[in-house]
Amino acid sequence: MTAVQPETHTDPASVTAFPTDFVWGAATAAYQVEGAATVDGRTPSIWDTFSHTPGKVRNGDTGDIAADHYHLYRDDVALMKDLGLKAYRFSISWSRVQPTGRGPAVERGLDFYRRLTDELLEAGITPVATLYHWDLPQELEDAGGWPHRDTAQRFADYADIMAHALGDRVGVWTTLNEPWCSAFLGYGSGVHAPGRTEPAATLRAAHHLNLGHGLAIGALRAALPSSAQTSITLNLHQVRPLTSSAEDADAARRIDAVGNRVFTGPILDGAYPADLLQDTAHIVDWDELIHDGDLAEISRPIDVLGVNYYSPTVVSHPAEGAGTTKNDGHGASDHSPWTGSDHVAFHLANDNLTAMNWAIDPSGLHTLLTDLAASHPRLPLMVTENGAAFDDYVSPEGKVNDPQRVAYLHAHLDAVRRAIADGADVRGYFLWSLLDNFEWSYGYSKRFGAVYVDYLTQRRIPKASAHWYSDVIRNNALPDGV
Repeated sequence: MTAVQPETHTDPASVTAFPTDFVWGAATAAYQVEGAATVDGRTPSIWDTFSHTPGKVRNGDTGDIAADHYHLYRDDVALMKDLGLKAYRFSISWSRVQPTGRGPAVERGLDFYRRLTDELLEAGITPVATLYHWDLPQELEDAGGWPHRDTAQRFADYADIMAHALGDRVGVWTTLNEPWCSAFLGYGSGVHAPGRTEPAATLRAAHHLNLGHGLAIGALRAALPSSAQTSITLNLHQVRPLTSSAEDADAARRIDAVGNRVFTGPILDGAYPADLLQDTAHIVDWDELIHDGDLAEISRPIDVLGVNYYSPTVVSHPAEGAGTTKNDGHGASDHSPWTGSDHVAFHLANDNLTAMNWAIDPSGLHTLLTDLAASHPRLPLMVTENGAAFDDYVSPEGKVNDPQRVAYLHAHLDAVRRAIADGADVRGYFLWSLLDNFEWSYGYSKRFGAVYVDYLTQRRIPKASAHWYSDVIRNNALPDGV
């Protein structure tokens, strides 16, 4: 299978079918699955440091071993083939291939990704590479991290290394995964690595992540064949006001600005939104932060926008004297990730919750996709992450039955199908996640995988949802019922 290509969509009257050549995949991230933390020259990333810091990750868990994908990738690719996956979205560990974040690559690190992509191609599975899924080399963080402008240039250099190493094998490239989490959870609330709680650093990191993306797109385009496709993946918040009041509408506007438009504005439209700049002018000097030429770099054209969705974001303006509620779904902290809008209150959309205490609401995915299609009609979309954590266990018969996940996937895939029927150019869907894995600050306490991982033995057991998803892929259509 080749890189994602344009296709003619099916008749909107179709009830269950997806477009011909719709890309069916699954996704993982390097630190969450690879393990082999010190193998073949790899040095610590910010997540190695963070997870080894007492109190930062539940149960003291680390990604040192994770799902040992580094050693078991051949078995995992065989499993993907058995399930019928058409594409595999993986991320590259920056500190595995460029340990200091500067200078030449380590060939042993590059060789792992060469072996992985060769194995995928041999199995008929399209490799989709993400350059950055939150694991900044620790040496770059020590030099200032994403709030430091030089990190953006280091990222572009790294993109150039990877394009030359894998450009003959990988035709679809993503620069950043969820830069909102990198900036606002990493430098704002501190619940993600590097664990800093500095409002100004948060906004500086956001701008330099944007700049790093643009510079990396330039580096990729200079090195890759013209057929290659480039993208960025954003976890866009489907923001809803709790009530129809003007105050709640303003709360939604503020969160949309700091949660979405801080990235979509410069990347897709070539400018930061005026209301974001006004809301945050007391925190950072944007005139000093944004250099001449930055916005032109950041807004380099991309071929597809990756969209990650799990749950809607419901907000309100709290009553006078009332404290703000913390149901924003992004972990407990005394510091808000919503820089400049930390007075906004967050609410659950409903009481139908996953094990992450995230509300299940597939209508948010439909709205997100159709709104993007309306605002940027010529930009193809990919759902690059969607899934749910539940309390999975192995039955005495050795099976993992997860009907809640099957229901979740059915409802959200139907939302994707309906968005396509309503005119959204959605080219594919990547289930999060292929494997149970290290779930960041939750350690191994949450299971998102379609495949169960016994962390003591590394045994893989496809869950009922994996078999269900395999049927969907084979039929290119949803079944009539769950």
